[in-house]
Amino acid sequence: MDRIKSWMDANRITEVECLIPDFTGNARGKIIPASKFLREGGLRLPEIIFIQTVTGDYPDDDSMVDPLERDMLLVPDPDTIRFVPWAVEPTAQVIHDCFDHGELVDIAPRSVLRRVLSFYEKKEWKPVVAPELEFYLVKRNEDADYPLEPPIGRNGRPETARQSFSIDAVNEFDPIFEDMYDYCEAQELEVDTLVHESGAAQMEINFLHGDAINLADQVFLFKRTMREAAHRHGIYATFMAKPMSNEPGSAMHIHQSLEDMHGNNLFGTPDGGNSEMFMHFIAGLQKYTPAVTALLAPNVNSYRRLTFGESAPRNVQWGNENRTCGLRIPFSHPSARRVENRFPGADANPYLALAATLACGYLGIQEKLEPLPEMKSSAYELPYSLPRTLEEALSLLEKCEPIQEILGERFVRAFVAVKNKEYETYFGVISSWEREFLLLNV
Repeated sequence: MDRIKSWMDANRITEVECLIPDFTGNARGKIIPASKFLREGGLRLPEIIFIQTVTGDYPDDDSMVDPLERDMLLVPDPDTIRFVPWAVEPTAQVIHDCFDHGELVDIAPRSVLRRVLSFYEKKEWKPVVAPELEFYLVKRNEDADYPLEPPIGRNGRPETARQSFSIDAVNEFDPIFEDMYDYCEAQELEVDTLVHESGAAQMEINFLHGDAINLADQVFLFKRTMREAAHRHGIYATFMAKPMSNEPGSAMHIHQSLEDMHGNNLFGTPDGGNSEMFMHFIAGLQKYTPAVTALLAPNVNSYRRLTFGESAPRNVQWGNENRTCGLRIPFSHPSARRVENRFPGADANPYLALAATLACGYLGIQEKLEPLPEMKSSAYELPYSLPRTLEEALSLLEKCEPIQEILGERFVRAFVAVKNKEYETYFGVISSWEREFLLLNV
């Protein structure tokens, strides 16, 4: 706490947002006076908050959590303390890890990622990741039955045509992105390139590569930041995987490589080729991605992107500079050799998505798996081979023992229970499509 106290004193902090990411990737926690935060040195919250669904319900099976709903101890991570740049008073935010009797709470998303990384640490390997996060800017929408629309830009008109990589289309929303960059700089979020994607008012932000926990924290905080910047200008920023039926979906592509303890890339060879370890890593992604799809595509809406979306991967093929593949090998020097996992949606919890993809690669290395032959044509020509619904994806996750072992059996049970409840709740809603086409026609 000494580091935190020194930082807070130097910046005259009066209030602290104490954050933990939940299963959806949203912030839970408490906002407390700085003096109380420093005096008490740790907060307590009930573990059951992790099994609350996105609708605020709880699964029918809650056997994986403490029936007495005893509290976890929240311990602040000093590396995560940052300003809340949009707050009126000097306010800090700090991400916490969750403990119970001195051990990390195994169903907390940050703990799940730490657990996966511990397998690499034992081998003296270090994963390096770089997420690319897509999102849409949309008009404010106060009626959930009304379809989303692109917002009005500075020229007074919404986008009506595809504007991939258009500088002028990004500039239509300059005031929002100026706030976004100011907020990110104040929080030391290492955002890199901003580009206009193919959808109407769809953007992509890239993060500089680095440590997996740090990058998951940055994506977690960036989502809050982007929503806040958009709100300030009267519009929404949404990270739904498929927010509009006639527009492409939004992904969170994850570039990933491995280094040894001296910082040497383990995926490339001196002659410019790919190492055996790299091929095993890719093979692990091919074998286990169907089993972790529920973590990469965690919502019912996610499968609208994967199953029907434009430019979304259809199968587990890999290829060099082939964007039709779910696993793309970008052109790179051997010292930067990496694979881009194109399966995760923008709606995925960054901690769980990183844990899932790194778990698959680790299992491939351990099992010395061999990948399928490289895909040198369009992978879209091959059949669809991923789960088509959240229900199917959860079933595969529940049955995969190697994935359960590396992610944690209790976490998998809790996640499956929560998402099954969300799936059931979704199917309890009768859609406008059903009323329009079935009401008087069947």
